[in-house]
Amino acid sequence: MKYIKDQENLEGKVVLLRLDLNVPLKNQVITDETRINKILPVINFLIKKKSKILIISHVGRPKGKINYDLSLKPICENLERKIDQKIKLVKENIYKMKKEDLFKNSEEQIIFLENIRFYEEEEKNDTNFSKNLAELGDIFVNDAFSCSHRAHASVSKITEFLPSFAGLQLETEISALKKVTTEIKKPVTCIVGGAKISTKIGLIKNLIPKFNNIIIVGAMANNILNYKGNPIGKSLKEENCKSVIDDIFETAKKNSCLINYPEDVLVGKSINDKAIIKELSEVSNDDLILDIGPKTIKKIKDIIERSETILWNGPAGYFENPNFANGCYEITKKIIEKKEKNQIYSIAGGGDTIAVLNQMNSVDDFNFVSTAGGAFLEYLEGKDLPGIKALN
Repeated sequence: MKYIKDQENLEGKVVLLRLDLNVPLKNQVITDETRINKILPVINFLIKKKSKILIISHVGRPKGKINYDLSLKPICENLERKIDQKIKLVKENIYKMKKEDLFKNSEEQIIFLENIRFYEEEEKNDTNFSKNLAELGDIFVNDAFSCSHRAHASVSKITEFLPSFAGLQLETEISALKKVTTEIKKPVTCIVGGAKISTKIGLIKNLIPKFNNIIIVGAMANNILNYKGNPIGKSLKEENCKSVIDDIFETAKKNSCLINYPEDVLVGKSINDKAIIKELSEVSNDDLILDIGPKTIKKIKDIIERSETILWNGPAGYFENPNFANGCYEITKKIIEKKEKNQIYSIAGGGDTIAVLNQMNSVDDFNFVSTAGGAFLEYLEGKDLPGIKALN
């Protein structure tokens, strides 16, 4: 893989820069700027190199149709303010564009193409569309790791027509994830939560041979508790997952990986209730399990204390209600405590996990926090990502 940071002769070159600026919008107002902030290093790098930057990105799922509710205009304006530089948003049809017309004004250094998913050819990975797109630039840079699990025209197919490089954020993401896949410092622990165990089976099975501990929390843990014969009341659980759990425990046994799950819990009668600590055997039929209990927290903190690498994907409880956020709070606090002493390498990923860290103002306290979602999980599952494969 070639990296843009290693390239010298970029002055005057038109760089097609694929970014993931799929930020949450409410009435055209950006509600979370995390993804914009993460692309500032590559923008500033290319500005310093005196390149011409043609940004390709998307928002939402317009399904190949023009929908200006999903315009990149608010993102373009936000980036303008952040870098204190005028940015032009081009709405012209890509098939009608010509490279020589794009940067006619010598003062223009950055142009945004309108939402690339307004074209149905994008998600079809269309060859002709990719070729037309490529004709607008001199080189291609992928700095959208979070889109790299998609075989889309502006992510993978375009690399067939231009010299292609990994961007700064994409390089950082892969470097971080290697520390929990191929360059692991042991003991290594994964804390995994979420609603459905079936959606994380690929992740868990791929990590078991490499990890010392897998800690299952959140609604996923209800399935394990139920599997082990414990009452879970009216808690969220997934049907027909016995074979999935059998597989997890059998794979763990073969690989000497410990599967950990709650030993006590916090319950309420509704998600808005106050928390009551209960032993597993005490959970009643009308209880909802909404967080891990103090014994479980102590056990998890002890495991973190013995670990040198930790991966966290999925909250421990219903953290939206502060009464059930203690598990997340204590896990976060313990990881940060060890990280501050340089005793652990910490990675967190997934939308809900980031929401937890944002709520606790702790995003910057981890070694790496991934905003990549599906790409993050697929990479950890050991799958080839089309956008990454295309750069190799």
